[in-house]
Amino acid sequence: MDKSVSGTRVEPGEPTLLGATWDGEGTNFALFSAFADRVELCLFDDDGTETGRVTLPEYTNEIWHGYLPGVGPGTLYGYRVHGPYAPEAGHRFNPNKLLLDPYAKALWGDFDWTSAHYGYDTGSEDGDLSFSELDSAPVMPKCVVALPEMFNFETDEKPRIPWSRTIFYETHVRGMTQLNPAIPEALRGTFDGLGHKATVDYIKSLGVTSVELMPVQFFVDDAFLVEKGLRNYWGYNTLGFFAPKRRYLGPKGMLGFRDMVRAFHDAGLEVILDVVYNHTAEGNEMGPTLSFRGIDNFSYYRTIDGDPRHYVNDTGTGNTLNIVHPRVLQMVLDSLRYWATDMHVDGFRFDLGTILGREVHGFDQRGGFFDAIGQDPVLSRVKLIGEPWDIGPGGYQVGGFPPGWAEWNDKYRDTVREFWHGAPGVLGDFASRIAGSGDVYDLRGRRAWSSVNFITAHDGFTLNDLVSYNEKHNDANGEESRDGHNHNRSFNHGAEGPTDDAAVRELRERQKRNFLATLFLSHGTPMLLAGDEFGRTQQGNNNAYGQDNEISWLNWEGIDDDGRALMAFVERLIAIRAAQPLLRRDSFRDGMVVDWHTPSGDKMQVEDWGDGTTNAIQLRLIRDDLIGEEVWNDVVLAFNPTDGPMNFVFPEREGREWRIEIDTANPDGPVFSLKSKNPGIEIAPKSVVLAV
Repeated sequence: MDKSVSGTRVEPGEPTLLGATWDGEGTNFALFSAFADRVELCLFDDDGTETGRVTLPEYTNEIWHGYLPGVGPGTLYGYRVHGPYAPEAGHRFNPNKLLLDPYAKALWGDFDWTSAHYGYDTGSEDGDLSFSELDSAPVMPKCVVALPEMFNFETDEKPRIPWSRTIFYETHVRGMTQLNPAIPEALRGTFDGLGHKATVDYIKSLGVTSVELMPVQFFVDDAFLVEKGLRNYWGYNTLGFFAPKRRYLGPKGMLGFRDMVRAFHDAGLEVILDVVYNHTAEGNEMGPTLSFRGIDNFSYYRTIDGDPRHYVNDTGTGNTLNIVHPRVLQMVLDSLRYWATDMHVDGFRFDLGTILGREVHGFDQRGGFFDAIGQDPVLSRVKLIGEPWDIGPGGYQVGGFPPGWAEWNDKYRDTVREFWHGAPGVLGDFASRIAGSGDVYDLRGRRAWSSVNFITAHDGFTLNDLVSYNEKHNDANGEESRDGHNHNRSFNHGAEGPTDDAAVRELRERQKRNFLATLFLSHGTPMLLAGDEFGRTQQGNNNAYGQDNEISWLNWEGIDDDGRALMAFVERLIAIRAAQPLLRRDSFRDGMVVDWHTPSGDKMQVEDWGDGTTNAIQLRLIRDDLIGEEVWNDVVLAFNPTDGPMNFVFPEREGREWRIEIDTANPDGPVFSLKSKNPGIEIAPKSVVLAV
């Protein structure tokens, strides 16, 4: 056993400090592997050349560990793990493969895809049952020993926005900044650029409260994308749960992330991370051996019972993390705490979150992950948002997450799209969605904010494309447009894509306002996709996951008069929502009166809901406990999704005239009052009116 590196003796070290931990004099290395026979630590010089190997001398509680005096921050390292190569038994150890430390907080270098990345011989007829002797170290990134306290957040205070006031703004580090002329060119596409005053001031000006960043944890550009000249733009292909993606590091390096968070917090904005703990970038049994697979495949991944050569694929990406394993669960929780404490983020959105609640018997909202989160003194106090579905059995769990969680509500997205595109039979669902989806969330003390309402997200059409295309146009993806959703609930309103037809353009702009007005005037937590506020297009691409280019980036210099008008409308809507508690309900038990009326002003009866003749409807909200000269306690929302004008009679009330505050058919029109006691008003086709 080699216990020396450059003449320095390797000491036993500490098994509880997973990862590489520097104490001021040396570094402790600790790696979990239940089935390994031996673990070698490989050290590299600054250009990635291997300078030495040392076998970790101790094995305690399934942790391999050792301490190297004199090894400090900036040291490049990786692991080679020895053990059985027996795919049919679920084991895929191959010491020819350099492996990334799952706890690495920084990485150096990039992938150079070759056959050396694979644990098997890619040219063998035996496939993954064969064994590769190619050394992957020259083409692998390297882990970096990081400073234990590399970030100074002493002066930083988290905004702690109440859920009832929260508005998410889903955006992307590169997409938000790459084409912004107000940001210095060297900072574009980086955390430094996202934290630049121009970016922060813009986001703040919209009135949103919480910036939700698409994945920033270290992810891999899929080999098949690289072969097509593309690369992973969205980032849902994580390999390192503690390290940021190097692509997003600017001149300040890791400190750019710190300063970005500080800048948002100083502006009163939260930072939410979209995280991917459901699978890794290693794919199925034919995928590469980069980290977890070579460290302890059988522990880190869920394999098929009775056939551990193959993986459970509830994610649709080839593998599924084995969250029920205590060490894997520990890694996920340690990662979350790291980002919440050391990096000061304010919450997390969990991609394919149903996976995290899967026990051996299936999804369980009382499973180990949810129970651990719920009692954790740090994680139970941050914002937690689940994407409540996966593709496994019983994977659709909208409304099934535990109390304290919010969820992306695709029922809201689908119903609102169908309503404004004239689908029959959706009136009852539409009413439920805009009133906070109480049919889904009003149980066990869950609040109306549990429903994260959205019309669009990164996955699918932008708002502009939703009203401009009947079909997806994904040719740039190189898959002959076979990828992406086919049922988009979209409508081009008379022309496919860009048009000079003034009538079509006007209707599209009105429909954008209708969608946005519905979103921000609904109960629940709104989420706005970056760029929708000014009509960003992806040219009809509804699956731009590999388009790290102008298709996905926000085109700031391309904002036209319609875009600026839409932006002003969004700012107005958000300002109204922020000022009026009646429009951002917190509790389903707040005493609010929720009444539904026909266009003629009569209260909706049972038979009216299934009438099918029209989807036009009025919603009246009343809360007598809301007092103040500028505070509304009685409002009406009138929806006319039909193709023709319709007369609406607002419900009677004593002592006060109705005032038209918002009309999506006339967004620049003046606020005006209706003078009669029980007034009627003609509402234009495809429009919303807010009366107070």
